[in-house]
Amino acid sequence: MTEVVDADEVLRRIRRGRDRAAEEERAWRERAQSLTATDPDGAREASVRAVAYEAVLRVLEEIVDPGGRPAAAPGVKQVT
Repeated sequence: MTEVVDADEVLRRIRRGRDRAAEEERAWRERAQSLTATDPDGAREASVRAVAYEAVLRVLEEIVDPGGRPAAAPGVKQVT
């Protein structure tokens, strides 16, 4: 059951997971927007799922690029 992998393979797997989390976040955000008018409960659930994937994405980003610039949340304007 245990598989020995090198650091490069671990990094590839983390990046693949990060990319998947980004895809899922986008998909759930789009679904939330499309359901807003017709199904408010479904839109709310989709928004919650998008936020969950955003959290996973941020954690994986921190692993790949420690201390890097945090990703801007959609709809949030960063003030400097």
